[in-house]
Amino acid sequence: MRLLHTSDWHLGRSFHREDLLSAQAAFVDHLVATVEAERVDCVLVSGDVYDRALPAVDAVRLCDEALRRLAAMTRVVLIAGNHDSARRLGFGSALMDASGVHVRADFSAVGEPVVIGDAAIYGIPYLEPELVRHPWELDERSHAAALTEAMRRVRADAAQRRDLRSVVLAHTFVTGGESSESERDISVGGSSQVAASVFDGVDYAALGHLHGRWAINDRVRYSGSPIAYSFSEAAHVKGSWLIDLRDGGVGAEFVEAPVPRRLARVRGRIDDLLSDPSYDRLEDRWLQVTLTDPRRPSAAMERLRRRFPHTLVLGFDPDGGAADGTRTWTDRVRERSPLDLAGDFVAEVTDGPATPAERALLHEAFEDCRRKEAMA
Repeated sequence: MRLLHTSDWHLGRSFHREDLLSAQAAFVDHLVATVEAERVDCVLVSGDVYDRALPAVDAVRLCDEALRRLAAMTRVVLIAGNHDSARRLGFGSALMDASGVHVRADFSAVGEPVVIGDAAIYGIPYLEPELVRHPWELDERSHAAALTEAMRRVRADAAQRRDLRSVVLAHTFVTGGESSESERDISVGGSSQVAASVFDGVDYAALGHLHGRWAINDRVRYSGSPIAYSFSEAAHVKGSWLIDLRDGGVGAEFVEAPVPRRLARVRGRIDDLLSDPSYDRLEDRWLQVTLTDPRRPSAAMERLRRRFPHTLVLGFDPDGGAADGTRTWTDRVRERSPLDLAGDFVAEVTDGPATPAERALLHEAFEDCRRKEAMA
């Protein structure tokens, strides 16, 4: 049984205002070619098909084309991620089953597999802890509790299918992976990470959410996003896992995807960046530039783009350090959660830190927004 594990397409996403739809279309071409060349029995798409709950028309068109082309060659199992609208992605899923495209977006169907060849494939869409807590009668509201219950249902069904291999798709943050700047934080609904041991007993767990490829262990892997969506991913190798389910275990080979344009981060004084020949290799890359001049150079972006036409992000961090007043807003808030930022606002307008009751109210507000988005 041969599987191709991919995830986090984020169709419709841009990169610092650069349109990525043509690059995403090139990835679809690559995916279809890989399925044909490697004789893949099933493509696993582990969530975040779209970048937002209400995707643009062009993104929907590309997804339709991708699934149509794949369905002509193989089977597809696809789950909803935290960026997707489960209801919209799941529309028509019962009808699509007949075509060989199996969309699993409804948490109530967790534990009901798609049987392909000698494998039972279980789709676990992104589980918003608050949405599943009461229907599943969970003792606590957390990602760990939600996924533990989902896997309990999977194991209960798999125990009745001992002649089949078990494969799970899930969209979650498993301890051992590493996040990047382009993933949406899922920690408001409780601790965001879960232990890899929750997937013990299955032959393979195809994970989505983290944008880097990670082998948590031989049987639990992230494919990562097929395209870089932040400069923190400059060193990532993008692609998909080609998985062989064998009698003696799992074989895995990483298939690299085409790169639309390489990324780089560079820092230094502007005169050095504009004159040093060692930077020639960066002239065709998308760049994040941090200038270290003692004083902010005038017309810096215009001057940089004469040599580096694909400079997208410009920061300023003068040698010797800088006060917060010279740092960009993005730099100052990058490591802070939405709840912390809201607490800062309360402190600013009330001349005192948010009280426990105020923080609890803010937390409830964020949870309500998350629930409404998940149900959209």
